[in-house]
Amino acid sequence: MNEPAYAELVGQFGHGRVVEAIRHQVDAERMGEEASGEERVMLVKAALSAAVAPRLRRVINASGVILHTNLGRAPLSRAAMDALAVAAGYSNLELDLDSGRRGERASLLSGLLTQLFACDAAFAVNNNAAAILLALTALCKGKEVIVSRGQQVEIGGSFRMPDVMRLSGARMVEVGTTNRTRKDDYEHAITTRSAALLRVHTSNFRVEGFTESASLAEMAAVAHAHDLLLIDDLEAARRRRLPTTQLWLSRSSTRMS
Repeated sequence: MNEPAYAELVGQFGHGRVVEAIRHQVDAERMGEEASGEERVMLVKAALSAAVAPRLRRVINASGVILHTNLGRAPLSRAAMDALAVAAGYSNLELDLDSGRRGERASLLSGLLTQLFACDAAFAVNNNAAAILLALTALCKGKEVIVSRGQQVEIGGSFRMPDVMRLSGARMVEVGTTNRTRKDDYEHAITTRSAALLRVHTSNFRVEGFTESASLAEMAAVAHAHDLLLIDDLEAARRRRLPTTQLWLSRSSTRMS
């Protein structure tokens, strides 16, 4: 490690990382891969450079699927890329330029979203699992949330609805069966501890054949009748570039997206 060539690598990659790379190289040589002193330095440097190199690469989407989840979904528009360039530097993220006082980052989007969805309030997070978790934590913690057994899904990234529910502090009440859940199933499960009805999009699978599910209108009628929240997970909206969770608030007959 005191040799000039390795000391220079320490300045670039850090002591621990260089030590680990040298050990891997020495192990390889012990297995029969011969290398001179100069070659060893080059091999160690190549291994270190590969370890810290950017992992994302441009690819050609020839899958026939426009919004491909494994390929980054929708390409960013020029306007979005320009916005990223602004966000990469100093900006008025939390600064009210008119007053010169501290601002609120959510306000940059909330006005546009409330107009788009015709709702009273809106908040943006990076994915649907986060939206569901925030909604359940804020509105249903310590209470019961009623959801169909046919909607206990696991979406990409190993996000499981029962796990999201558990992390929120809400108690899941499962109703119906895997293939059939009716309006009455929700009605019969309501207790004084109930806070909301939850409809979850089944994302990447479909049950066919002898099936039945309560419509959103039927669930809304049940929620309104019992003064409960209705949370609708619109995961499928990502195919329209709108990953959205909507909350129907029955008490005020308003809607938040």
